Amino acid sequence: MKKVLAIRLLLCATILSSTLAPVATQADQEPMVRLEDQPISFTLQPKMMDGVLMASVRDLARVLGMEVTWKEDELLTIVTHNEFELKLPKNSDYAYVNGQARTMHGTTQMVNGSMYVPIRFFMESANYVVRWDSAANSVNITKQADTLPVVGTYDHLITLLTQNQRSGSIKVFMAQGVKTETSATALVQSKDGSASPAPESMKSESPAYSDTNVQVQGVDESDIVKTDGNYLYTVNKQRIVVTQAYPADQMKVLSILDFQKNQGTPFQPTEIYVDDKHLIVIGNSQQSDSLVPYSGGAGLTEKRMIMPMMRQGNTKVMVYDLTDRSSLKLVKEAELDGSYISSRKIGSSLYFIANKYVNYNPYLKTENKEEAKAALAPSYRDSASGDSFTSIPLDQVYYLPKAVEPNYVLIGGMNLTEIDKPMNVTAYLGSGQNVYASEENLYMAVTNYEQMPIRTLPVPVDSSTQNSSTQGIRLQTIEPRKEETIIYQFGLTASKAIYKNTGTVPGRLLNQFSMDEHNGYFRLATTSGEMWRTDEGASKNHVFILDANLQVKGKIENIAPGERIYSTRFIGDRVYMVTFRNTDPLFVIDLKNPAEPKLLGALKIPGYSDYLHPYDENHLIGFGKDTSEVDLKNPQGPQSIAYYQGMKIALFDVTDVNNPKEKFKEIIGDRGTDSELLHNHKALLFSKEKSLLSFPVSVMKLDPNNAKPANAYGNFAFQGAYIYKLDLEKGFQLRGSITHLTEDDIKKAGQYVQAGDKQVQRVLSIGDALYTVSNGLIKANDFNTLQEKGSLIIP
Repeated sequence: MKKVLAIRLLLCATILSSTLAPVATQADQEPMVRLEDQPISFTLQPKMMDGVLMASVRDLARVLGMEVTWKEDELLTIVTHNEFELKLPKNSDYAYVNGQARTMHGTTQMVNGSMYVPIRFFMESANYVVRWDSAANSVNITKQADTLPVVGTYDHLITLLTQNQRSGSIKVFMAQGVKTETSATALVQSKDGSASPAPESMKSESPAYSDTNVQVQGVDESDIVKTDGNYLYTVNKQRIVVTQAYPADQMKVLSILDFQKNQGTPFQPTEIYVDDKHLIVIGNSQQSDSLVPYSGGAGLTEKRMIMPMMRQGNTKVMVYDLTDRSSLKLVKEAELDGSYISSRKIGSSLYFIANKYVNYNPYLKTENKEEAKAALAPSYRDSASGDSFTSIPLDQVYYLPKAVEPNYVLIGGMNLTEIDKPMNVTAYLGSGQNVYASEENLYMAVTNYEQMPIRTLPVPVDSSTQNSSTQGIRLQTIEPRKEETIIYQFGLTASKAIYKNTGTVPGRLLNQFSMDEHNGYFRLATTSGEMWRTDEGASKNHVFILDANLQVKGKIENIAPGERIYSTRFIGDRVYMVTFRNTDPLFVIDLKNPAEPKLLGALKIPGYSDYLHPYDENHLIGFGKDTSEVDLKNPQGPQSIAYYQGMKIALFDVTDVNNPKEKFKEIIGDRGTDSELLHNHKALLFSKEKSLLSFPVSVMKLDPNNAKPANAYGNFAFQGAYIYKLDLEKGFQLRGSITHLTEDDIKKAGQYVQAGDKQVQRVLSIGDALYTVSNGLIKANDFNTLQEKGSLIIP
């Protein structure tokens, strides 16, 4: 709190004058406060206190038709209306909204017996939107509409940004959603995780091949390797390599897009899509360094460098025509301000998302607000409209009221059948972390974290002894951190994302598999609290079901106290959840009745699963780590600790939903063994029909002749792909392995191998061959014998 107070004092004379304070020429006048364009009649006039516009709680409650009660014994004011409750402690910078603690910008203060509260906090808690208009020296309050509010003015932009900076809350920026990988035949995965034959319209003369395994049927996800059955397209460092892959003994490189040799703006490709006509490359480009315009308050006409500028990254999409794969033709470029977050491709529509930091500090003292407004506005570029960037006016930039951060989130949408038409772009001031998409909707989720203040408690004094040494001593305890996940729903129509609804649930999400849309409901699994705590702030896990308006319809809370979620998979009317501390509980939860979800059964075994993949309607495959629990023999602390061991794959039988079982398991290597599959679900190749399971893995092994403690790491033994046969009769049967390392490479390896360009990244299937891909090599091995059929060195 001291840090927050220091920031307030430092910025009071400058920043706060442009938030809810009047401009300098009107310093002797308090702002006019309007509700739905009508002036509010106050019995006690609003006051500027420490740079924050405050008003009487009773006046604000009266104009909204709310009841006010003062609790003398608790020194707090309670405001109520229908199901809304706001508790405002005296002289406090936090309050309780419907039982949830929230930090406010400002402190409640008593003035002549009346409590004053920050106007913005009070109104936004009651679901109103507050805007500051410097030209009119007024504060405008409106009811939150079904559509998001717009930023509108420079003053309002600075208000939103600086308010969050001083709020004391901790928020996390948008991170790329985690996605999965692929089936080994021409299959389409349904929403419930089952597989069905691909429609005839999707088949071609190409042999059967593995597609990227997606979370939702019909919603494609980008990857570093794609195939169409005849060709392989790979992201290879700063290049895109197009290879003729079929037949396996005739592999050859057809073309290479080398962006290192691009003399223009540097570009780093990260992921790709492929369809019948186009190769779509997505990555980050870098703008040139530029001077920061700054004048110290005298306008922006005199520009000088006030600090070295970091290169500003953009998200760039490059669309190539595949008519001639030996000479790819660039047919479209599009860029969004900010770094690449995630994307989805639905039919011919591509949606991609970027996040841009708003560096507003150089403009805080400017008097030329129009020029500053233009400089701070987000922008985009589309080659269909020319080579220049187009700024998005602030009156077309929306903001996410409950997740405002110094970032712009931009969503671009383009129709690949209409390449010559400009893309659709929507911009939001705010934040998001995980992205989930169905065919109809896109969801962005952000978790807000608020560190609650330190609470002091008096030490009880023994009245029989009146020990003077304990009198006056007060204990300090940290209140549990408040965590709240906010979900923003956008409808996907005609290659454009349009805001629809906002929802809120307690806790934090793990990744995109913590979310799911099914039969008109949106389901989530969250964790709240901390594993290290043993009080009311201890970790707990929850499942929520939201209706079409993103309001909570049903929920199960406080699952597995003291543990956190490691993986979640929604399949049809069930959700499977793995939590972990020292053992791995697999929970089976019935969601058939959205209003009354039920916890059916649980299985507790050593280890944990990072990822759950459907095998069929009654079986799941879990991928994670084995663990070894060690007794610490510590009477005053944790009783035991679990050390990660080798990689564990398990087949769970959930036929009896009340008694799930671990039917088969396989342990790979010892402590230190790792696989990209544990961090990136796209690294999995699975086909139930072919009894095929494969993934890249780096194996570490201990000397079996020497006893080692549970925390001992193994030495390098292998890097490449493991290939298993998997069925319900015999479980996991290792058929063999494929590596790109030579015997000499392995001999030179120390405890940790540096595979470099020979690190196998993906396994795919085309026809009767398995293809393993690294940056330096592509290998094709016979599906049945695993004998090498062909290889290709990538130059």
